[in-house]
This record gives sequence, structure tokens and C-alpha cells, in this order.
Amino acid sequence: MKNNQDLTAPIDLHSHSKSTGALRMQRPVYVDFLPPCNNACPAGENIQAWLSLAQAGKYYEAWQQLIQDNPMPAIHGRVCYHPCEDNCNRNFVDSTVSIHAVERYLGDTAIAENWKVEFDRPKGGKRVLVIGAGPSGLSAAYHLTRLGHTVEIYEAGPVAGGMMHFGIPAYRLPRDIIAAEIQRIEEMGVKIRLNYKVEDILAEKEAGNFEAVFVAIGAHIGKKTNIPARDAGQILDAVSFLRNVDAGNLPKLGKKVAIYGGGNTAMDAARVAKRIGADEALIIYRRDREQMPAHEFEADEALAEGVKIHWLRTIKSIDQTTFTVEVMRIENGRPVPTGEYETIEADALILALGQDTDTDFLKNIPGIEFKDDGTVIVGIDMMTGAEGIFAGGDMVPSERTVTIAVGHGKKAARYIDGYLRQKPYVTMPKHPLVGHERLHVWYQTFAPQREQAHLKAEEATKGFYEVVAGLTKEEAQYEAQRCLSCGNCFECDGCYGACPEDAVIKLGPGKRYRFNYDSCTGCTVCFEQCPVHAIEMIPESVAME
Repeated sequence: MKNNQDLTAPIDLHSHSKSTGALRMQRPVYVDFLPPCNNACPAGENIQAWLSLAQAGKYYEAWQQLIQDNPMPAIHGRVCYHPCEDNCNRNFVDSTVSIHAVERYLGDTAIAENWKVEFDRPKGGKRVLVIGAGPSGLSAAYHLTRLGHTVEIYEAGPVAGGMMHFGIPAYRLPRDIIAAEIQRIEEMGVKIRLNYKVEDILAEKEAGNFEAVFVAIGAHIGKKTNIPARDAGQILDAVSFLRNVDAGNLPKLGKKVAIYGGGNTAMDAARVAKRIGADEALIIYRRDREQMPAHEFEADEALAEGVKIHWLRTIKSIDQTTFTVEVMRIENGRPVPTGEYETIEADALILALGQDTDTDFLKNIPGIEFKDDGTVIVGIDMMTGAEGIFAGGDMVPSERTVTIAVGHGKKAARYIDGYLRQKPYVTMPKHPLVGHERLHVWYQTFAPQREQAHLKAEEATKGFYEVVAGLTKEEAQYEAQRCLSCGNCFECDGCYGACPEDAVIKLGPGKRYRFNYDSCTGCTVCFEQCPVHAIEMIPESVAME
């Protein structure tokens, strides 16, 4: 908790410049709390700070604030599942702030106006190798560069971007957006070597005179399952399917395609299948909608485009184009068989059962340990059991999203910097979290979220045009202005205007206020008028300690 005045300064409770009546038992202090959006962001963005700048129309400054934590806002504004919004206190007033949409606006504006990253490069940097040019590797390289180090990325694939490029269809993430954000990172000095697969990390580390390595290879291997099959038709894994389509190698799926799985990748595979010629795309999933791993809006968009979903079904066998599926039921939160069977016709099957990473090339390095699923065990500092070798992204135990991968890259960069400079990185303590129940939103009027425009379903399925549109400048500013500034003073003058004793002193724009305790009676009016709970009342006994 941070206060704007010295609480330990001596005070005479019996002598005031103005008559204050009864002895004051408590006093107000200005405080800073942690807003729930910031707390929920896997990339560690100071969301409230850049929203504040955006609502004032300072878009360049807002973007610079944003990219201190996240180097790819135009990408994140499209593909992040925005847990910040799930936790937004505004939801208890009308609807959440569309944080991702404002982030996308800032990212797109930066690309359109060719904004550059402002940073001072500290001296004494070292050479660092990053393996994998996906979101985690790119993030680590970006932050290490800001910290003064020289970074090279070795990427096995033909383009940078990793699963952002090969696993997310262009209708959700246009390829020119990926290219523009990566180009900006390269312009900072990061070198990316493509079509170069690392087989021996220790040899590469020695040959390149690298003093640390960050390994961030993506989950590019589709999981398999054993389904009894006789003369089965075409069976593909979703990751390979999406990669081939992105490369222009369109498989011949037939008129009716079945997709096995219930995650976001299954939704994407079904929507892509319809875009490349399938008349019908049918998702088969063994749980119900409430338990599906796909995000709600992903399923909504798939259904809107004509994708069909058979909930509570599991494939038991395949005979050419005939699929025998068993009906399931949920019992104690788990799917159990019912003994009832149905048949479904499909020309091809796409398996969307999850992905694995190929970590075999790490198994010969002494000290590196693995979990049963092949992911690499790392410490709180993101270092593996091998000295100087760090790992993050899909290859370590965690939820697999672009935003979490970018957060891993930033976290690893800070610990790598501490390791290389022999000054271990220490995380700063967080302020207390402020919930909606602590706010006094007396001044708020109903101002619902601005919806982003969508292509109509019949148009969307004709190609890979971007389905969701961005906000205009005016819409982005309106949306930013919906932020409640939870837990942090935004100088609304509520306390200043409400104080009956004129005990609140304005310090000027950006400097907030302070209290004149010689005049303050501890009446709590300022506390009650503060809409964001940036004022706390504390007992005089605590203030005097």
C-alpha cells in the first residue's frame, strides 16, 4: 500500500487551525490498490495505466506504456482470451470494459503510423540464444533487448511466429499483423535465423558464445488416439491440417467433415474446413457445452457459421465413411458411457485432441527433468535443472495461450538478466486487490460496451477475411473512458469538493492531493465520495505508530 503523506509525522490531536469538534478517532489516507484487470493479465500489463492515457487521447503514450510489458498488442488485441475482462469490476455496473479492443486499436495504430519502441539500452549486456520464434521466444528476445542484451533467435520453421502463424487461422489473425509486430522486434536489433533446427543446445551455446539460452519451442505435434478402423477414410490431426491450409496445401476433405475434440483448435478446424469447401463440418465431443475447453465465444462463432456440434458423443469405431459413436452422460462431472450408439457419415476426420512438444533433444542435457507429458520442469526463475538454460511457453507445464507464452518470455527475460548480471531479479510485492464491493460508483451512468462489428456468417465462410473488426478512434476513446480506475486516484475532485473542512489540498495535475490533518475531523465524507476506493480510513492509533 502506498500513501501520499508521511503517516508517522507528529500531530497534536487537541490543537487545530480550525475547530474540529470531537476528538478524531480515524483519519483518511490516500492509497493505491491493485485493479483486478492488472492482476488477471498473464502478460503482466499495467492495463489501468495505458487505459488512462488512451481515455485522454494520448494514444502514442498509451502504446509506449503498453509495450513495456507486451511487445505485440495488435496480435493480443485479436487472439488473447482477455481474462482481464472476465475480472473487470465494470461488469457489476453494466458490462466489462472491452480492454482487448482498445489494445487492438493501439496496436493497429502503431503499425499504421510506424511507431518505434522508445527505450534506453543498459550497458554491460551479454549474448543470449533463444530457440523458437513463437510468442514466448519473441517476447523473451524483445525484453532481453530492452534490458541491454544481444539476442539471436534460431527457428526451425520457414517463418517467425510459431503457433500464432501455424495454429491460428488468418480470419482471426491476419498474417500482415504478425509480420509487422515481428519486424518491429527485429528493428530493435533481434536477429532471427529461420529454417534452422537446433539439435544440440550445448554445442550451439558454445559455438555462438552465448552466455544463456531460452528454449521456447511450441506444441506442434497433434495428439493421437486409438480408434478401431476398417478401411477408414482420410484422418488428419488438427495442427497439421491448419498448418497445411496456411501454407496453401489444401487437403481434399470431401463434402462432410467430422472434427473430434472440444477445444478452440477444434472450433478453428471446423471453421477452416467450411472455408476450403466442406458443405458440413460436424464437431464430436464427449462432454457437454458447459464442460468444453473452448471459450464460449469461439463456439458461438462456429455455430453462427453453420458448424454443427454433437455434444456427449465419443467415437467407438470407423468403417470407411461410417462412424459409430456412443452417447455419453455426465456423472459426477465426468463423461460415462450409456451403451446407446448412433452412426454418423463423414468423408474425413480431423483429430483435435490437443498438442505435444518435441522435447527429445533436451533429454541428453544433464540436469533437465521432465513431467510425464514431456513438458520441462522449471523453477520460479524459469531456469531448467541445467545451469544457464531457461524454458517457457508451451514446453513448460501451464495453460497454452499466446498471452501466457508472452508472459513467460517477459518473466524469463528478467530472471535471465539477473542471472547474467549476477544481480538476481526480485519481484516487487503487489498492492492489495480491490474488488467491486469496495467501490463507490455513485457517479456512473449506464454506458454499455461498444460491440465490435463482425462479418456476416455467409460472407465470413467465403474466405479468410478477418471476421472481427476493430474500433474507430472515437469508439476506442469511449471504451477506454469506461474504465473505473479501480483502487487508484484519477483526480476526480470528489474528495476535494466534498470535504466540509477544506482539509483536502490539490497538488496539481498528476500529483493528486494531500490531507491537512490540522483541519481534518475524520468525518469520512471524502472516503464515501471517492468512487474508486483510493482513500482508506485508518485508526489514529495506527497512524501514530
